[in-house]
Amino acid sequence: MILGITGGTGCGKTTLLNEIRDLGGLVLDCDEIYHRLLQEDPALLAAIEARFPGTVNGGGLARKKLGAIVFSDPQALADLNRITHGAVRAAVLSRLAGAPSLAAIDAIGLFEGGLASLCHVTVAVTAPVEDRIRRLMARDGISREYAQKRIAAQHDEAWFREKCDYTLHNDGTREDFSLRCRAFLRRIGAAAPEQKTEI
Repeated sequence: MILGITGGTGCGKTTLLNEIRDLGGLVLDCDEIYHRLLQEDPALLAAIEARFPGTVNGGGLARKKLGAIVFSDPQALADLNRITHGAVRAAVLSRLAGAPSLAAIDAIGLFEGGLASLCHVTVAVTAPVEDRIRRLMARDGISREYAQKRIAAQHDEAWFREKCDYTLHNDGTREDFSLRCRAFLRRIGAAAPEQKTEI
């Protein structure tokens, strides 16, 4: 079974991914794949520099500089996605070639990048906006304003809910959400049912 997991940044997708990893599943984090490609694929960097001059310096991507451009300009973000989606999809297909019994593709652009068609089930992870801002500021060491810009540049919660087969809402503690994720994975058959013991 291949699960496609998506949702806005800071929603808590990592918690669900960790539960899948604990089950022995293959987890493909498309953000991580993208950053690895930026180090290993000069053609990808060249394409980004050609569209966004000055964002590649010394063979490396100036991420905050590029972010400042694309998170305030929807067309620029669409252009960046067009450049990156093909490279990421090819890398995902390569990793899935071993046909794992359980795998998860984590991608904010799951549908736009053509990855949803590889999945048996798609799941949106959502969370209150204030929780997301707080998580982003703590995780990435960014300002509130920059966190808000990143969130505003992405689809809203309703878009993800409408596109996906299932939605998991993360509005409690990490422990609460872990339990919710485990129950969900059992419900869709990705994890074995809980064994009940008799005393």
